[in-house]
Amino acid sequence: MNNKTKVLVIDDDVNICELIRLYMEKEGFEVLTIYNGIKAVEAFKTFAPNIVILDIMLPGADGWQVCREIRKISNIPIIMLSAKGETFDKVLGLELGADDYIVKPFEPKELVARVKAVLRRYEHRDIDVQEVVYPNLVINKSDYTLKVNGNYLDVPPKELELLYFLASNPNKVFTREQLLEQVWGFDFYGDSRTVDVHIKRLREKLEGENQNWQLKTVWGVGYKFEVK
Repeated sequence: MNNKTKVLVIDDDVNICELIRLYMEKEGFEVLTIYNGIKAVEAFKTFAPNIVILDIMLPGADGWQVCREIRKISNIPIIMLSAKGETFDKVLGLELGADDYIVKPFEPKELVARVKAVLRRYEHRDIDVQEVVYPNLVINKSDYTLKVNGNYLDVPPKELELLYFLASNPNKVFTREQLLEQVWGFDFYGDSRTVDVHIKRLREKLEGENQNWQLKTVWGVGYKFEVK
Protein backbone atom coordinates (compact mmCIF):
# COMPACT_ATOMS: atom_id res chain seq x y z
CA MET A 1 0.00 0.00 0.00
CA ASN A 2 1.33 3.43 -1.01
CA ASN A 3 0.97 5.96 1.81
CA LYS A 4 2.92 8.75 0.13
CA THR A 5 1.44 12.24 0.11
CA LYS A 6 0.30 12.93 -3.45
CA VAL A 7 0.95 16.19 -5.28
CA LEU A 8 -0.85 17.11 -8.50
CA VAL A 9 1.15 19.64 -10.55
CA ILE A 10 -0.79 21.44 -13.30
CA ASP A 11 1.44 23.59 -15.52
CA ASP A 12 1.98 23.78 -19.28
CA ASP A 13 5.74 24.28 -18.86
CA VAL A 14 7.30 20.81 -18.96
CA ASN A 15 10.59 22.04 -17.50
CA ILE A 16 8.86 23.59 -14.47
CA CYS A 17 6.83 20.42 -13.95
CA GLU A 18 9.97 18.29 -13.98
CA LEU A 19 11.78 20.68 -11.63
CA ILE A 20 8.89 20.50 -9.16
CA ARG A 21 8.71 16.72 -9.56
CA LEU A 22 12.44 16.40 -8.82
CA TYR A 23 12.27 18.41 -5.60
CA MET A 24 8.98 16.90 -4.42
CA GLU A 25 10.02 13.30 -5.02
CA LYS A 26 13.28 13.98 -3.19
CA GLU A 27 11.09 14.91 -0.18
CA GLY A 28 9.12 11.67 -0.47
CA PHE A 29 6.02 12.95 -2.30
CA GLU A 30 4.29 11.12 -5.14
CA VAL A 31 3.86 13.49 -8.09
CA LEU A 32 1.58 13.56 -11.13
CA THR A 33 2.09 16.28 -13.74
CA ILE A 34 -0.66 17.55 -16.08
CA TYR A 35 -0.08 20.13 -18.81
CA ASN A 36 -3.65 20.96 -19.85
CA GLY A 37 -6.45 22.68 -17.91
CA ILE A 38 -9.25 20.58 -19.38
CA LYS A 39 -7.54 17.33 -18.37
CA ALA A 40 -6.68 18.68 -14.92
CA VAL A 41 -10.07 18.18 -13.24
CA GLU A 42 -10.35 14.58 -14.45
CA ALA A 43 -6.81 13.93 -13.28
CA PHE A 44 -7.76 15.40 -9.91
CA LYS A 45 -10.65 12.94 -9.57
CA THR A 46 -8.65 9.87 -10.54
CA PHE A 47 -5.35 10.70 -8.83
CA ALA A 48 -6.99 11.98 -5.60
CA PRO A 49 -4.09 14.24 -4.57
CA ASN A 50 -3.43 15.64 -1.11
CA ILE A 51 -2.46 19.01 -2.56
CA VAL A 52 -2.56 20.78 -5.95
CA ILE A 53 0.05 23.13 -7.44
CA LEU A 54 -1.82 25.04 -10.12
CA ASP A 55 -0.57 27.43 -12.81
CA ILE A 56 -2.89 30.16 -14.14
CA MET A 57 -1.97 30.29 -17.83
CA LEU A 58 -2.99 26.89 -19.18
CA PRO A 59 -4.23 25.60 -22.53
CA GLY A 60 -7.80 24.33 -22.64
CA ALA A 61 -8.98 25.96 -19.42
CA ASP A 62 -7.10 28.49 -17.30
CA GLY A 63 -6.14 28.05 -13.67
CA TRP A 64 -9.06 30.15 -12.43
CA GLN A 65 -11.52 27.75 -14.09
CA VAL A 66 -9.67 24.70 -12.79
CA CYS A 67 -9.64 26.14 -9.28
CA ARG A 68 -13.41 26.77 -9.43
CA GLU A 69 -14.10 23.22 -10.59
CA ILE A 70 -11.92 21.64 -7.90
CA ARG A 71 -13.55 23.79 -5.20
CA LYS A 72 -16.98 22.50 -6.25
CA ILE A 73 -16.00 18.99 -5.19
CA SER A 74 -13.12 19.30 -2.71
CA ASN A 75 -11.43 21.39 0.00
CA ILE A 76 -8.00 19.90 -0.79
CA PRO A 77 -5.29 22.61 -0.56
CA ILE A 78 -4.42 24.51 -3.73
CA ILE A 79 -1.26 26.57 -4.27
CA MET A 80 -1.48 28.91 -7.25
CA LEU A 81 1.77 29.16 -9.21
CA SER A 82 2.02 31.84 -11.87
CA ALA A 83 4.13 34.44 -13.64
CA LYS A 84 1.29 36.88 -12.95
CA GLY A 85 2.49 38.89 -9.99
CA GLU A 86 -0.10 41.66 -9.88
CA THR A 87 -2.06 42.11 -6.67
CA PHE A 88 -5.34 41.53 -8.52
CA ASP A 89 -4.26 38.05 -9.59
CA LYS A 90 -3.17 37.13 -6.08
CA VAL A 91 -6.42 38.38 -4.59
CA LEU A 92 -8.51 36.57 -7.20
CA GLY A 93 -6.68 33.31 -6.56
CA LEU A 94 -7.36 33.55 -2.82
CA GLU A 95 -10.98 34.57 -3.38
CA LEU A 96 -11.52 31.48 -5.53
CA GLY A 97 -10.31 29.29 -2.67
CA ALA A 98 -6.56 28.96 -3.17
CA ASP A 99 -4.56 28.45 0.03
CA ASP A 100 -1.35 30.12 -1.11
CA TYR A 101 0.09 31.94 -4.13
CA ILE A 102 3.66 31.85 -5.44
CA VAL A 103 5.00 34.02 -8.24
CA LYS A 104 7.41 32.72 -10.89
CA PRO A 105 10.35 32.61 -10.93
CA PHE A 106 10.42 30.83 -7.60
CA GLU A 107 12.90 28.96 -5.44
CA PRO A 108 12.03 25.23 -5.49
CA LYS A 109 13.00 24.89 -1.83
CA GLU A 110 10.57 27.67 -0.92
CA LEU A 111 7.81 25.89 -2.86
CA VAL A 112 8.51 22.67 -0.96
CA ALA A 113 8.37 24.60 2.34
CA ARG A 114 5.07 26.23 1.34
CA VAL A 115 3.61 22.84 0.38
CA LYS A 116 4.56 21.36 3.74
CA ALA A 117 3.18 24.37 5.64
CA VAL A 118 -0.17 24.27 3.81
CA LEU A 119 -0.45 20.51 4.35
CA ARG A 120 0.24 20.92 8.08
CA ARG A 121 -2.55 23.47 8.40
CA TYR A 122 -4.94 21.31 6.40
CA GLU A 123 -4.21 18.14 8.34
CA HIS A 124 -4.38 19.92 11.70
CA ARG A 125 -7.87 21.28 11.08
CA ASP A 126 -9.33 17.76 10.88
CA ILE A 127 -7.94 16.42 14.18
CA ASP A 128 -10.90 17.42 16.36
CA VAL A 129 -14.50 18.40 15.84
CA GLN A 130 -14.22 22.15 15.51
CA GLU A 131 -17.54 23.88 16.03
CA VAL A 132 -18.68 27.28 17.27
CA VAL A 133 -22.31 27.72 18.30
CA TYR A 134 -24.30 30.93 18.85
CA PRO A 135 -28.07 31.59 18.78
CA ASN A 136 -29.23 30.56 15.30
CA LEU A 137 -25.64 30.06 14.14
CA VAL A 138 -23.50 26.90 13.94
CA ILE A 139 -20.07 27.07 12.29
CA ASN A 140 -18.48 23.64 11.88
CA LYS A 141 -14.90 23.66 10.58
CA SER A 142 -14.60 19.86 10.75
CA ASP A 143 -17.08 19.23 7.94
CA TYR A 144 -17.11 22.83 6.61
CA THR A 145 -20.78 23.54 7.13
CA LEU A 146 -22.52 26.76 8.11
CA LYS A 147 -25.99 26.58 9.62
CA VAL A 148 -28.04 29.77 10.07
CA ASN A 149 -31.54 29.69 11.54
CA GLY A 150 -31.63 25.95 10.97
CA ASN A 151 -30.71 26.20 7.29
CA TYR A 152 -27.39 25.24 5.73
CA LEU A 153 -25.70 27.94 3.67
CA ASP A 154 -23.15 27.29 0.94
CA VAL A 155 -19.94 29.18 1.65
CA PRO A 156 -16.43 28.84 0.18
CA PRO A 157 -13.82 27.31 2.51
CA LYS A 158 -11.96 30.54 3.24
CA GLU A 159 -15.15 32.44 4.07
CA LEU A 160 -16.08 29.74 6.57
CA GLU A 161 -12.57 29.69 8.07
CA LEU A 162 -12.62 33.48 8.45
CA LEU A 163 -16.04 33.43 10.14
CA TYR A 164 -14.98 30.52 12.36
CA PHE A 165 -11.84 32.32 13.50
CA LEU A 166 -13.63 35.56 14.32
CA ALA A 167 -16.53 33.76 16.04
CA SER A 168 -14.02 31.73 18.08
CA ASN A 169 -12.68 35.02 19.45
CA PRO A 170 -15.85 37.03 20.17
CA ASN A 171 -15.59 40.80 20.67
CA LYS A 172 -11.86 40.76 19.92
CA VAL A 173 -10.66 43.09 17.19
CA PHE A 174 -8.23 41.79 14.55
CA THR A 175 -6.38 43.80 11.92
CA ARG A 176 -6.56 42.68 8.32
CA GLU A 177 -2.93 41.58 8.50
CA GLN A 178 -3.64 39.43 11.56
CA LEU A 179 -6.59 37.80 9.78
CA LEU A 180 -4.45 37.08 6.72
CA GLU A 181 -1.88 35.41 8.94
CA GLN A 182 -4.38 33.44 11.03
CA VAL A 183 -6.78 32.33 8.28
CA TRP A 184 -4.58 32.21 5.17
CA GLY A 185 -1.47 31.30 7.09
CA PHE A 186 0.93 33.85 5.64
CA ASP A 187 1.50 37.57 5.19
CA PHE A 188 -0.10 38.37 1.86
CA TYR A 189 2.38 41.08 0.90
CA GLY A 190 0.55 43.62 3.07
CA ASP A 191 -2.51 43.66 0.76
CA SER A 192 -5.75 43.34 2.69
CA ARG A 193 -8.38 43.60 -0.04
CA THR A 194 -9.09 39.88 0.07
CA VAL A 195 -10.14 40.16 3.76
CA ASP A 196 -12.54 43.00 2.93
CA VAL A 197 -14.07 41.02 0.07
CA HIS A 198 -14.60 37.92 2.24
CA ILE A 199 -16.17 40.01 5.04
CA LYS A 200 -18.49 41.70 2.54
CA ARG A 201 -19.65 38.36 1.14
CA LEU A 202 -20.24 36.93 4.61
CA ARG A 203 -22.29 39.96 5.57
CA GLU A 204 -24.44 39.55 2.48
CA LYS A 205 -25.20 35.98 3.54
CA LEU A 206 -25.72 36.74 7.25
CA GLU A 207 -27.30 40.19 7.17
CA GLY A 208 -30.49 40.44 9.22
CA GLU A 209 -30.24 36.85 10.44
CA ASN A 210 -29.68 37.62 14.13
CA GLN A 211 -29.48 40.62 16.44
CA ASN A 212 -27.29 38.90 19.03
CA TRP A 213 -24.15 38.80 16.91
CA GLN A 214 -22.69 40.56 13.89
CA LEU A 215 -19.53 41.05 11.86
CA LYS A 216 -18.52 44.57 12.77
CA THR A 217 -15.99 46.93 11.26
CA VAL A 218 -13.78 48.77 13.73
CA TRP A 219 -12.78 51.77 11.65
CA GLY A 220 -9.06 52.27 11.26
CA VAL A 221 -8.31 48.91 12.89
CA GLY A 222 -10.05 45.89 11.39
CA TYR A 223 -12.95 43.55 12.17
CA LYS A 224 -14.53 41.68 15.04
CA PHE A 225 -17.35 39.22 15.68
CA GLU A 226 -19.48 41.24 18.08
CA VAL A 227 -21.68 39.38 20.54
CA LYS A 228 -24.25 41.42 22.46
